[in-house]
Amino acid sequence: MRTQLSLQGISRLVEGTLANPAHLLGPHRLEIDNRSAVSVRAFLPESQQVWLVDKPGDCLRPMRKIHPAGFYETICPEASAADYRLRIATKNGDIIEMHDPYNVEPMLTEFDLFLFGQGRNWQIYDKLGAHERVVDGVHGVNFAVWAPNAESIQVVGDFNHWDGQQHQMWKHIPAGVWELFVPEVAAGEKYKFRVRMQGGRCVDKADPYGFYAELPPRTASIVTNVDQYSWQDDAWIEQRANRDPLSGPINIYELHLGSWRRDSKGHHGWMNYRRIAHELVAYCKELGFNYVELMPISEHPFTGSWGYQTVGYFGVTSRYGTAEDFMYFVDHCHQNGIGVILDWVPAHFPKDEYGLRQFDGSALYEHSDPRQGEHPDWGTMIFNYGRNEVRNFLVSNALFWLDKYHIDGLRVDAVASMLYLDYSREDGDWIPNAYGGRENLDAIHMLREFNEQAHGQYPGILTLAEESTAWPGVSRPTSTGGLGFSLKWNMGWMNDTLRYMRHEPIHRQYHHDELTFSLIYAFTENFALPLSHDEVVHGKGALISQMSGDLWQKFANLRLLYSYMWTHPGKKLLFMGSEFAQWHEWDYDSEIQWDLLQWDTHSGIQKLIGDLNRLVLNEPALHEVDFASKGFEWIDCMNRHDSVISYIRRGSEPSDFLVIASNFTPVPRMGYDLGMPAEGFYREIFNSDSSYYGGSNVGNFPGCQAIAKPHHGRPASTKVNLPPLATVVLKPE
Repeated sequence: MRTQLSLQGISRLVEGTLANPAHLLGPHRLEIDNRSAVSVRAFLPESQQVWLVDKPGDCLRPMRKIHPAGFYETICPEASAADYRLRIATKNGDIIEMHDPYNVEPMLTEFDLFLFGQGRNWQIYDKLGAHERVVDGVHGVNFAVWAPNAESIQVVGDFNHWDGQQHQMWKHIPAGVWELFVPEVAAGEKYKFRVRMQGGRCVDKADPYGFYAELPPRTASIVTNVDQYSWQDDAWIEQRANRDPLSGPINIYELHLGSWRRDSKGHHGWMNYRRIAHELVAYCKELGFNYVELMPISEHPFTGSWGYQTVGYFGVTSRYGTAEDFMYFVDHCHQNGIGVILDWVPAHFPKDEYGLRQFDGSALYEHSDPRQGEHPDWGTMIFNYGRNEVRNFLVSNALFWLDKYHIDGLRVDAVASMLYLDYSREDGDWIPNAYGGRENLDAIHMLREFNEQAHGQYPGILTLAEESTAWPGVSRPTSTGGLGFSLKWNMGWMNDTLRYMRHEPIHRQYHHDELTFSLIYAFTENFALPLSHDEVVHGKGALISQMSGDLWQKFANLRLLYSYMWTHPGKKLLFMGSEFAQWHEWDYDSEIQWDLLQWDTHSGIQKLIGDLNRLVLNEPALHEVDFASKGFEWIDCMNRHDSVISYIRRGSEPSDFLVIASNFTPVPRMGYDLGMPAEGFYREIFNSDSSYYGGSNVGNFPGCQAIAKPHHGRPASTKVNLPPLATVVLKPE
């Protein structure tokens, strides 16, 4: 037996303040004269008359209106309530028939809710949000949302003319999750949750677990099935799980989908995911990139945030197509041997009213204290990582992209802002942890849990941290106290190297340590070397414009920078446009400067990147041992007077090694004495000064002979021609 009828309950239902409408509505067993019967109740405000259609008995039972707002009841035999529909005569004269949304068992089980409360329901996205469901042959959508402090919640959408009175959700207590099955709703329907907060204020909220949404600035969620796409990448997924990506080559092409290429016929000039897939895959294969990293494609209200202020964490942005279109994008990349990495932003979220902030009228996803809950730099909210359900939201969101979209890696944005309670705050503007320290222990716990679950459930994927401090063990296992990331962006290398390259060559001898310092700590983490979008925005200018010297020297310096980067230990990442020396600072609202490729200087840079990528792909010495000192040896790092450095890169086999020498001045150094690890002939397999790339063609074709003459502490040496502002790579034969 369920709740008895009460005038107070009916009044609260009519007012929209009843937390559990299912306690009044739907079928309720009764005992009448020692016989079982069922009271069926319905609240249908737009009706004139309602009948219960007894499907087993095939009879029509009029329902009695017991409240003028549209509350009805009928008493019928228990057998009649097993399968019934409601026939409604609406106020405008229509007759419609519908299933009763309150005659359905909940989809969420007690175990689901227990795990969610513990913060360990990793696939909670299969239950919360909007999911198509068939119940007793009836197709509909199950809606569920976490909002423990709401007074009541209604599902509103086109299917009920955005009037939620007839679709009031009922609450799982004490979990704070609201649920309702709405019959005859299907994929493609727009919806929101109308949240009535304590005090009576109502706000229409987008679904935090929604899989798709309207094109901004519209904000409704859209019912979407993410399990229908027919994937063709089984071979890729299988081989990914059976290899160690860190011992292989990783050449990452970072891009913003809305400004890589534009389409004058597309909405706002944006291309569809499917078209981008074909053009991008062909381009990456031509240039030797084996991963793409996409700036955030989760749904975000403001395009100018580049995706870093996310509202729809589970929704692929509708700017470039549908969820299936993006699945096609990933699938096509995989079928062509290219991995897909997404930028993921668990550090903060925007204040838009329809989003996560004050979701149920309380600080639910964020901290209530602005010293912990608001980001001073970005005007955004910070997640409350100490709350189990919030941590579950974030970790399950990461797993969602790996699960439903077959993503190969997640690059976590702004990790430093998560690790430190005093990040970008003055004294007195932050709250120490329980031990009096500045470390955000809850965020650390969340990041470790994310990495453990991501790597444990999806072997072979990558997680990358944008972490700009000296936090120890970012890319070390959680079992040894690390954070568990696969890779950490080497921001120190990036800052030091770009600062060095901005110096005029005549002054570089006084800044030699900026060039060599990175090798002191190069093996303390699994580093990726990033020249990302952050280096070509906010007035910094494009990379080519940051290089010193006249026009020829700028291009030579850029070729030198890339050659040094690609032969330095660590995996590689380059932002779009930099691969052909775009002059303009990146603008999210226009495509990169493809027209520059008509000039030999720019096409030369593009050819250089292609050859450097292929060098990394084909030479074990440049990818097998990126994270251990045995993969790198200095030949000479002390020649600051000539601004020359030379070193050896080694693979896992003793025979796999390369000799690299770089000249950071515009002075050609002919017959330069260079110590070598052994006698023999060394072929010049790369020279950034080649005329093919736009250089002056000074070099050592076809190679150099090393003789038994010790130099630089090595048993052999050779005389090598070092081109101006260039790198040469020598390989033993």
